[in-house]
Amino acid sequence: MTDAEILEAALAWVADDPDPDSRAAAQVLIDHGDERTLREHFAGRLEFGTAGIRGALGPGPRRMNRAMVRRVSAGLADYLLDEVPLATTRGVVIGYDGRHGSSVFAEDAAGVFAARGLAVHLHEEVCSTPQLSHAVTWLDAAGGVVVTASHNPRQDNGYKVYWPNGAQIIPPHDRGISARIDALGPTMDIEVPALTSLYASGRVRAVPREVVDAYRAEVAALRVHRDTGVRLVYTALHGVGAKLVKEVLYEAGHTDLHMVPEQTEPDGDFPTVSFPNPEEPGALDLALALAQELRADLILANDPDADRLAVVERTPDGGYRLLSGNQVGVLLASDLLTHGPQDEGRMVSTSVVSSTMLSAIAERHGAAYVDTLTGFKWIANAAIDHEAAGGRFVMGYEEALGYSIGPVVRDKDGISAALLMADLCAWCKKQGLTLLDQLEQLYRDFGYYGTVQKSLVMPGTEGALRIRELLETLRNAPPQEMGGLPLTRVRDLLTGEDRDPVSGVVRPAGLPKSNVLHFQYGPDVRILARPSGTEPKIKFYIEVREDVAEDESLTAVEERVSGRVDALVASFLTRLGVG
Repeated sequence: MTDAEILEAALAWVADDPDPDSRAAAQVLIDHGDERTLREHFAGRLEFGTAGIRGALGPGPRRMNRAMVRRVSAGLADYLLDEVPLATTRGVVIGYDGRHGSSVFAEDAAGVFAARGLAVHLHEEVCSTPQLSHAVTWLDAAGGVVVTASHNPRQDNGYKVYWPNGAQIIPPHDRGISARIDALGPTMDIEVPALTSLYASGRVRAVPREVVDAYRAEVAALRVHRDTGVRLVYTALHGVGAKLVKEVLYEAGHTDLHMVPEQTEPDGDFPTVSFPNPEEPGALDLALALAQELRADLILANDPDADRLAVVERTPDGGYRLLSGNQVGVLLASDLLTHGPQDEGRMVSTSVVSSTMLSAIAERHGAAYVDTLTGFKWIANAAIDHEAAGGRFVMGYEEALGYSIGPVVRDKDGISAALLMADLCAWCKKQGLTLLDQLEQLYRDFGYYGTVQKSLVMPGTEGALRIRELLETLRNAPPQEMGGLPLTRVRDLLTGEDRDPVSGVVRPAGLPKSNVLHFQYGPDVRILARPSGTEPKIKFYIEVREDVAEDESLTAVEERVSGRVDALVASFLTRLGVG
């Protein structure tokens, strides 16, 4: 688009925007005359993908605002009416988190769906993302929407779409919905009746309390231990998890539970954290301070929409150690496979960027193992397919603190994971052990898997171009040696090829197309690269596996492998020209 076309688009936005606040903000941008800023807001629109849409709040089609939510909802409604049987009566479930704009966006979406003839089940208060996923299947709805930006910065919001199976949409539905949005043209004249009239007519109904009760009961049924007696500190990070987590843990007998008071209530300003992600430095400082004061055994932390879980355990010296997502994932999987039902057909799953340790654990237990593309929509659909074939899904996880146990939620669920980790910690304590003791035994049994994720933030259109250039450089000329080990495998999920660079043999990659590159060096070093699907980042994942000698301390192994991983990261980024 030329500068003149962008200005014309901005003026048209001001003329038609249904939200006076967004309209005024757009006028300020026009008056200021900053062509680069206008381009960032008005050149194109937010891309609709498998995570719906997500972006910073503000005016224009490249920002999250009421006009965009209405357009996306109209396109989604048209698609569901054509593609899902009995969509009109089955309807759509809508939930929302505590971010700025979330409740208004949810109400706008409800109005659009109802105006287009779809029944609407609307949560009347903030809810977690796993609750929304569960409600879609429990109510047998035609689809679902949750308004959330999960753990993104405070200025963001988003709109995540669920298929009738309770999982996030996958291709071709994302492309189909996007096409319906485009088919609407530039108009902002989308019918949105008053919510009061929709409630009065029954076209919009509140999600019944029995749905939440069913979720709690189904989560409780996942337990493989009934031990209690651990002191817990919990933080919702100003998100929506506190109320339900407290109910679930109390009902399970975990009543020695202490909430971080400053972070318990939903607050879209996230006043005590610079970035509302439990993985970020400083995010858990208040939880750590409270845990040290109380000498708590375990810290549990959800992200703002409660679909992720961070776990921090007290160490023998009185300190605290944050477990990685891979570590929590293999602890949960090993526990469920060891102490859960021993039926045939069990399956565990993880994404290609997560640790390969899960495959070794699954093999030891005689369980199936499936790796998927990044994103819980793929793990959820792998679980659904496995169950359709007569098997049983035990659990799946991603390294970015996401876990799903059993069939209750077809997405990440930080609430059920919190309960099962509290149970496991209590069981370990009863045996005179800790979670770290359990983890050490797993490393001695299967080898130590050292992993690290390195993200490079590259915002804006220039950043997106740079990310594409880096991935193409790797695709066309990957390092032939790393850490003294030769390149032995190149798995390119975009081209669909799994290539042996020594023999030249090429096999199918075995997964749907995605911009992910996997390089294997020797038998036990793995490096992956991919762009983030929700943030302006390129991400690198490095894994090194080493055996643990019988007389070797875990600390010594960790230090040795950590140094090796750090050296590999530095060398790899330097060769890319970004080190």
